[in-house]
Amino acid sequence: MNYFTSLTWQDSIKDIIDILIVTYIIYHLILLVRGTRAVQLLKGILVLVVIWAVSTWFDLYTLKWLMNQMFTFGVLAIFIIFQPELRRALEQLGRGKLFGRNIADEEELSKEIGEIIKAVNYLSRRKIGALIVFERDTGLNEYTESGIPMQSIITSQLLINIFIPNTPLHDGAVIIQGQKISAAACYLPLSENPFISKELGTRHRAAIGISEVGDAVSVVVSEETGQISLAIDGQVVRDINEESLISKLYEELRQNSAEKEKRGPFRKKKGAKNNG
Repeated sequence: MNYFTSLTWQDSIKDIIDILIVTYIIYHLILLVRGTRAVQLLKGILVLVVIWAVSTWFDLYTLKWLMNQMFTFGVLAIFIIFQPELRRALEQLGRGKLFGRNIADEEELSKEIGEIIKAVNYLSRRKIGALIVFERDTGLNEYTESGIPMQSIITSQLLINIFIPNTPLHDGAVIIQGQKISAAACYLPLSENPFISKELGTRHRAAIGISEVGDAVSVVVSEETGQISLAIDGQVVRDINEESLISKLYEELRQNSAEKEKRGPFRKKKGAKNNG
């Protein structure tokens, strides 16, 4: 009570700033581990904390001793277990990318989209089926684990090679996480929307399905027609032209969550046909 009595407005502002900074850091740390195995590990740690609290509350001597020993060596274990995430965080901090996208990122994004466009145009002209999925805020590690790990630089030549028929990786989706092709030949959930056009096959249903369970963006090349389609938020724009595709990819992949909420639902572009 004495603390609040002697509290000045300068102290209040300082405490508010302190809390906001800590909240901001925790928020970005959560974004860093979301969609990775670290989420399951954090849940396991939370269970251990609950067990420790119960053992302390009921004074269960043996269990409390065991939990205390576990927490004593737990700090070292955390550094070992979370080494990939910690390394990634330090790398992003060093590049100035932990708390936002910088100019270098904008240039890299434009380059990546350029490589994607080259690949889908090549595949479209030859009517080679393809499905490319871009991870955004919702993690896709559950689906990358169903495919073949790659962690490769995004190039049109590699993407074309992956989808060439009768090659080991052509059947399935390519998932792009950040600036890397994370995995190929990935299995995705199929949409169960009954209003999807009967003309659309498994590849399109998978593209729509992955956009329904999260905020992923999918580019599809039809094997039958060679048409390029874009799936976002459970909807698909079929036979989208190159200009609209570039514009939409750049818009969706660079915007943050707040911008997405303000923008509202996915809108149809000119030069494209929406299947509803």
